[in-house]
Amino acid sequence: MSALLPLDTLPGRLGQADGALVVIALCAEWCGTCREFRPVLEHVAAAHPEILTAWADIEDDADIVGDIDLDSFPTLAIFRHGEPLHFGPSLPLEAVLARLVESIALDGRPQRVPSEVAALGRWLAG
Repeated sequence: MSALLPLDTLPGRLGQADGALVVIALCAEWCGTCREFRPVLEHVAAAHPEILTAWADIEDDADIVGDIDLDSFPTLAIFRHGEPLHFGPSLPLEAVLARLVESIALDGRPQRVPSEVAALGRWLAG
């Protein structure tokens, strides 16, 4: 069973895990780095069940993701209470990914992000 949640289930899960960190990997099926990244993200997600982690294919989930302009794949969007805490590319390196997620979970300061990413956060918050 995958530790990654379907993107469309996140809003319902937030009510059950108030204040949970939400990590969304914005990827594409055709991206080789994304295919390498997925098992790394799965492992980090399994190690941190208190964090809601989802995989979003920018084409299959376009109705939710919207028009987010990505410079690189995969890109992580991390939120708490719908507030964007991080938006940026990541490499498929488990130690680096785990450290990034853990540091954001502890720090939790909002980050300025493109309006499309903020819109995704509003969708999460309902």
